[in-house]
Amino acid sequence: MSAGRSIPQLLAMLGNVDAVHGAYYLGLHFWIELFGASELSTRLPSAIAVGLATAGTFVLARHLVSASVATVSALVFLMLPRVTNMGAEARSAAIATAVVVWLAVLLLHVLRSRTRSTAARTGLWAGYAALLALGIYLFLYVLLLIPVLGLACWLWTPWRPDRRARIRSWALASAVGVALATPLIVEAMLQREQIAFIGRRPPTAVLTAAVHQWFGNPSLAIAAWALILLAVVLVYAGRGKLAATPRERAALSVALAWLLVPSAALLIGTQLISPMYSMRYLSICTPAVAIAVGIGIARLRPLWAQGAALLLIAAPMTPTYVAQRGPFGKNGGSDWRQAAAVVQSGATPGDAVVFDESVRPSRKPRLAIHLYPAAFEGLRDITVSRPFDSTTGLWDVTVPLDSITERLTGSDRVWVLQYVGSSENTSGTDIRTLQQLGFTVMATTTVNRTIITELAR
Repeated sequence: MSAGRSIPQLLAMLGNVDAVHGAYYLGLHFWIELFGASELSTRLPSAIAVGLATAGTFVLARHLVSASVATVSALVFLMLPRVTNMGAEARSAAIATAVVVWLAVLLLHVLRSRTRSTAARTGLWAGYAALLALGIYLFLYVLLLIPVLGLACWLWTPWRPDRRARIRSWALASAVGVALATPLIVEAMLQREQIAFIGRRPPTAVLTAAVHQWFGNPSLAIAAWALILLAVVLVYAGRGKLAATPRERAALSVALAWLLVPSAALLIGTQLISPMYSMRYLSICTPAVAIAVGIGIARLRPLWAQGAALLLIAAPMTPTYVAQRGPFGKNGGSDWRQAAAVVQSGATPGDAVVFDESVRPSRKPRLAIHLYPAAFEGLRDITVSRPFDSTTGLWDVTVPLDSITERLTGSDRVWVLQYVGSSENTSGTDIRTLQQLGFTVMATTTVNRTIITELAR
């Protein structure tokens, strides 16, 4: 909805709300101009980004450790439920993850490059600064990876005479990247109340985060964490034939910092400073999770044990994958497409439509009219006061049904869409108002979480 606004409308909205998603909305705006706003079109950029992130995970692990670790890590990455989810949603998480992993690849290349050309080195560091800034614009919490990238800089830089100079160059490039992203950082601080709702949720326990922010179910989480623990033991404590190379230890150290530092920062920050944690925010850590698990699997002997470990990851992941792609697999069970289809199958031009406004915006049945406008073509949305794209907010401005009953003149049929269990659905206020005006309930259809009631005079 936001990306579908005109550029002036979008900029006006971003000055008021959702500045942190501005770069994604802007990119999606031009994408929609080219390819439309269908489900396939709006989700496709995320699918492409997951492909790029998979490639980046492979390249990073291959240069850090070995081709075998890279292959296993890429396969693990593709199977992580957090990855399979973000690859099929219209959010910026997948794109930000792709940018982050290729940022790490670029950093490794710059640190290990033997070029003596000052211009070439400056160009590479400028590219690093620009890519870091882009990552922050796509997802603000990429900032949390700067200490991790600093550790990577220290561990990945070869011990050569110019080592300190390269580390100083990294620090300068990082500062430039953050400076480029300063307008967003400032605006995000001014709009921080936008995520205050996180503080009204029950606090997320560390164990809950360990299970659900990447793995989706306890069985997969236990298998993955066991393999990460195996990697830690064998890499840091292995002796003789099991001894790890310095590169392997450096790779695992950075991967562990990558998956733990942002998680700890958000969980602790939510408790001590301000609400800032949501499980999907840690999508940017999935390449590190995959590499850590990949190192654990690649260390198994004989070869069939590695295959068995991959199956150990794939088996408990499969039910989650199927659920994500079920008819109600998005946004906690949304059924807007199905609800719109019910209305379209029975409505005729001139009918009125009324939406339940008593639930939080992301669950409102009203979203169906914006996501599937063809299903509501010719119907009268009688409670809307100002359409969302004429405001600087995210949503339509509406008025209560009982205050605008005169708008029903000329309509002999009304379709009421309510959220199951909402206060409006429980009280039945809108249905009662319509009955008092002479309408009779003709049919009621419950989809998943939406109840569609047809009333006629």
